[in-house]
Amino acid sequence: MKVTRISEAVQRRRKVLGLTQLELADLADVSERLIRDVEAGRLTVKTEKLLAILEALGLEIRIHKINSGQN
Repeated sequence: MKVTRISEAVQRRRKVLGLTQLELADLADVSERLIRDVEAGRLTVKTEKLLAILEALGLEIRIHKINSGQN
């Protein structure tokens, strides 16, 4: 999965919910700067913080095998 897909999904969902970056940061108990970094594609965040942001937005990450011809 490309980082841009996560970043775009976070930003799109935040806007659909009518939240500012600060409001989302408060809901996810993270800094506003972290929200800005995630939306800008700078995903050098701890997994637990990213998951908190996604949960606050009602989103989740799903992992599935990519059909690459290998098991």
